[in-house]
Amino acid sequence: MVRREEYSVTSPLIEIPDGVAPELTRTVEQLATVMIDVSKRIARGGIDENLADARGTNLGGDGQKALDLIADDAFMAALKQSDVRYYASEEQDEVVTLNSKGGLALAIDPLDGSSNIDTNVSIGTIFAIYDAEATPEASFLRSGRDMRAAGYSIFGPQCCLVVSFGDGVLKYVLDPEVGQFIFIGKIETVPEESAEYAINASNYRHWPSPIRAYIDDRISGSEGPMGHDFNMRWIASLVAETHRILTRGGIFLYPVDTRKGYEQGRLRLLYECVPIGFLIEQAGGRATDGTDPILDIVPDKLHARTPFVFGSANKVARVVTYFDLPDHESSALFSERGLFRG
Repeated sequence: MVRREEYSVTSPLIEIPDGVAPELTRTVEQLATVMIDVSKRIARGGIDENLADARGTNLGGDGQKALDLIADDAFMAALKQSDVRYYASEEQDEVVTLNSKGGLALAIDPLDGSSNIDTNVSIGTIFAIYDAEATPEASFLRSGRDMRAAGYSIFGPQCCLVVSFGDGVLKYVLDPEVGQFIFIGKIETVPEESAEYAINASNYRHWPSPIRAYIDDRISGSEGPMGHDFNMRWIASLVAETHRILTRGGIFLYPVDTRKGYEQGRLRLLYECVPIGFLIEQAGGRATDGTDPILDIVPDKLHARTPFVFGSANKVARVVTYFDLPDHESSALFSERGLFRG
């Protein structure tokens, strides 16, 4: 086994393509360093420490695990002398200024899917990089189309890093023998032909009628208007859902619902949905809040939430049509919906 001190000086931890701005290259390299260390720590979870130990709640009321805070601290420490001026984290109440002379602003979910830590299900890190403006608000409360780069790491059977600098989506796999991310290739296009959808069906009764109608038509399978059967997936880890969709297509839905705290959706716009939406669009897919492109939505606060629908472009476009149905058709049985008759 090659130790970190044997390769860190002479061998880059990740090969970034030529032509990427130096400040982006340096920042992603620093993020990759932490991801490699976090991956090792996760692999030893339960041996050295309890990474799923509860550590309170964040500003949005989400429960925090030990690993949430470990990862957050590690990323901040690694970026203190970096090109990152502003650090906005799902685990921090306010933006942290890391380097007042830095030119970048980083939004990050340090540990996505933390409820799965002790079940050995894939979890990860999601990040988005912007140009830093005069204030934190101007840096982050903006359209996702202003993004310079976005990506995620996924800690699963493989540790992968998926990143885009605005010219397609690049995939890397961590070689644990040497501690380097090896470039595998570009993710060309999200496949359109897939019979998979991901949604938490236990919340069916709380969904708006267009979402219930969309799911009803998939449950009806070959006997319904779609004419074929579907498989439902639900991992409750956004990076895992994204990785599956980038690999084999399909659709993910996390709609608004009537429960308290879910009226505006549950996922974070800045830290989760916008960077994932950027990657999905770069791979030819589509990402919306159910109707409007997610990258066009400007957050009104750091921890703003949103409904989120993303995946194969044709499938996400179909969801939008359900919101155009008259109320009596979206709440009717599939056989009565005029959109699909004839």
